[in-house]
Amino acid sequence: MRTLAAAAAVAAAASALSGLVTLPVLRRLKAGQSIREDGPPGHLSKQGTPILGGVTFIFAAALVCFTVGLPNIRGGDYTALLPLALAAIYGAIGFIDDIEKLRKKRNLGLTASQKFILQLAIAVAFVLLVRLEGHLTPNLYIPFVNVSIPLPEPLYLAFAAFVIVAEVNGANLTDGADGLLTGVTVPVAVCFAAIGLVSGSGGAGIYAAALAGGLLGFLPFNFHPARMFMGETGAQFIGGSVAALAFVLDMPLILITLGFVYFLEALSDVIQVGWFKLSRGKRFFKMAPIHHHFELCGWSEYKLFFAFTGVSAAFAVISYLAARLRYSV
Repeated sequence: MRTLAAAAAVAAAASALSGLVTLPVLRRLKAGQSIREDGPPGHLSKQGTPILGGVTFIFAAALVCFTVGLPNIRGGDYTALLPLALAAIYGAIGFIDDIEKLRKKRNLGLTASQKFILQLAIAVAFVLLVRLEGHLTPNLYIPFVNVSIPLPEPLYLAFAAFVIVAEVNGANLTDGADGLLTGVTVPVAVCFAAIGLVSGSGGAGIYAAALAGGLLGFLPFNFHPARMFMGETGAQFIGGSVAALAFVLDMPLILITLGFVYFLEALSDVIQVGWFKLSRGKRFFKMAPIHHHFELCGWSEYKLFFAFTGVSAAFAVISYLAARLRYSV
C-alpha cells in the first residue's frame, strides 16, 4: 500500500511540474488545437489551446516505473514495463497524429485506416508477448460468476486484439470535453492499482497508481476551462494503459464494467453512424459521441465532468468487488 501511495504521489508531482514547464513551451511553439466547425458551438472558443499535454503524465508514468518500480524490476517483475511499453507505442501513434494536425492546421491527422492498421498490429504483438512471458492464459475469466472458459489460442488472440483496439478508440472518443477523459480514467486506474494489490501483481499495481497520480497532476491544466489538452498522444496512451493492465492482470472482461464510460462513448458513435445510414440521414443522438449529445442538451462541461467521473467511480467499485471475489477463493 505504501509503495502504491508513493507511486501515485511521485507521479502527481512529476506530472504537475512537467505541466508547468510544458505549457509555456507549447504556447511558444503555437501547438494549438484546431476545432471542428461541426462540433458543439461552445468549443469554438477552445481554438488554439495547446495540445500534446499528454506528454506530462506519460513522463510521470515512465519516471515512476524506473524509480518506485525499480526494486520490482530488479527482482524480475516486469509487469510495470509491459503496460508502459504498449501505452507508449500507442502514445507515439497519437503523437504522429497530433503533429500531422498541427502541420495541416486542421483537426485531421492520420486517416482512420492508417490508425486502425497500426493499432491492430501493435495489439497482436503485445498479446503474443504477454502470452510468451506467462502473464496471460487463453482461459477467459468471467467476472462475478468467477469461472474461466478455455478458448483456442487463435480465437483468444483475435478477441484480445479486438478488445485492445476497441479500448484505445473508446478512450480516444471520451476525450472530447475539458478534463473528461482525465476524470473518467482516475477511478479506473485506482481500481487497477487495488486489484494489483490484492492479486499480488506489484508491478501492475505500481503502474496503475502511477497512471492515476499522473492524471491527477495533469488535471489542473485540463479542467474546464482547459489550459492544455492531452491530444491524441495522451488519449491513446491512456487507452493503451487501461487495455494493457486488464490483460497483464489476466481479466480483460473486467473492462465491461470498469471501462463502462469508454464503452458507452464508443457504442453511441456506432449507433449514430449506423442509424444515420439505415434512416438515410436521420440522427439518433443530437451529436455523437454521447457527451456531445448532453452538451447540446444544455449540460455544462462542469456537469459532464462530474457526472461521467461519478459513473466511472461507481463502476470502478463494482469492478473491484468482482476482482476481490476471484482472489478471495
